[in-house]
Amino acid sequence: MYSNLSVTNITAEQQYQGLLERVMFSTLITVPCCVFLFINFTMLFTLRSKTVFCQTSRYVLLYNLLFADTVMLVISQLLYLFTTCRIRLTYPVCGFLIMLADLTKEISPLTLVVMSLERYVAVCYPLRHATIITIRNTGLAIVVVWAFSSLNVLTRIILLLQFPFEDLESLQMTTLCSAPVLLLVPMSDHYDKAYTCFVFVSAGVAITCSYIGVMITARSASTDKASARKTRNTLLLHLIQLCLSLSSTIHTPLLIAISKAVTRLVFVRIQIVFYVGIFIFPRCLSSLIYGIRDQTLRPILIYYLCCRLKLVNHSQG
Repeated sequence: MYSNLSVTNITAEQQYQGLLERVMFSTLITVPCCVFLFINFTMLFTLRSKTVFCQTSRYVLLYNLLFADTVMLVISQLLYLFTTCRIRLTYPVCGFLIMLADLTKEISPLTLVVMSLERYVAVCYPLRHATIITIRNTGLAIVVVWAFSSLNVLTRIILLLQFPFEDLESLQMTTLCSAPVLLLVPMSDHYDKAYTCFVFVSAGVAITCSYIGVMITARSASTDKASARKTRNTLLLHLIQLCLSLSSTIHTPLLIAISKAVTRLVFVRIQIVFYVGIFIFPRCLSSLIYGIRDQTLRPILIYYLCCRLKLVNHSQG
């Protein structure tokens, strides 16, 4: 009896510690996520606050990139909270959230390619930049990016519907909602790997070629050295962003390998670190990079971020 009581106490204590740890990690992750969401939403508002931002192609592309990253961040945090709270969704709800996350996730690398090509044209063909990179052509490029990503999501839905859901007793999921869980048929997994490889290899080649082209053009005597150097640094940042986005595609098999070598508690902590470094940080990188580096955007963004403080100081004065 005493032995059973001792085991019960130990189990209850472990469950209590596990609950406290989940609450602590959830708070430590959710608070910074909310801060970054505030910055992202402020950045989105800033990019729509001035006519120059709405009529300049690179700012329109930045808005598209930031919008996709923000939606992805919201969905990722929502799924994280569902997982932390052990909330099991139905297959339709989980499928909708995962497909929307996939849609916005694929927008980022494709938009980075378009942004890199725009910078390439600006440096290598400065006299033709105004005629090639117009608002009309930029809007068309954004439509193509969304259409291509939507076609990918439609293909995933068709593959998902091949699973015999009618044989299930209920559409309520028995496991927590996540992207790997929805790879219910082998073809879905094969398609996911093939598409991801194609997109990121193509994007990597396009950005790298743009970077090399800018470097070659920068050696020309007639080129604006400062503009070429700034563009080269921007393309390098695009390449880093692409690598960070690519890391999210290998995080699942990496976690599976780690789970076989460590304890469950250590695995949960590693999983949280991966979530912050792979999902949250890359989605906040765009606003930090462009909000700080862009001399036209920076003062307006800072003004809106600190607007309440300025109003308070003004009223006190």
